[in-house]
Amino acid sequence: MPKPQRAVRVAFDQLGTQKAKRRLLRDASRPEELRDHAFRRMIFAIPAGKVSTYGKVAAAAGYPQYHRAVARLLRTELPDQLPWHRVLGAGGEIKLDGAAALEQRARLRAEGVRFHGERVDMEKHEHLFRTWEIYP
Repeated sequence: MPKPQRAVRVAFDQLGTQKAKRRLLRDASRPEELRDHAFRRMIFAIPAGKVSTYGKVAAAAGYPQYHRAVARLLRTELPDQLPWHRVLGAGGEIKLDGAAALEQRARLRAEGVRFHGERVDMEKHEHLFRTWEIYP
């Protein structure tokens, strides 16, 4: 009899994990003023010539796992309200398509950011958030 109980427990854990993931994705797709304000602060803290990732901006703002919410904010914010071009995908990859990707690449190059193929040289250009930037 122990096998059916274990199978039920594993299925229950998977269901709980799936529900939590759906809830996180749903929350990230909605604007939330305090969270978005924290993301804006972190994005403004990235100096010219430096970059960060969606995930690191989210984590520095106090919302780990909300990288999609950072992307949503940048996608819905008025043009040129934020230095959007300094936020990249994991590993320094530009996640935009077409003309937007070309513009992001051009803006980064104008700030002196170097690329290795399609990715930014993160060793040289990654901005590391400092404690006083993270906690007000």
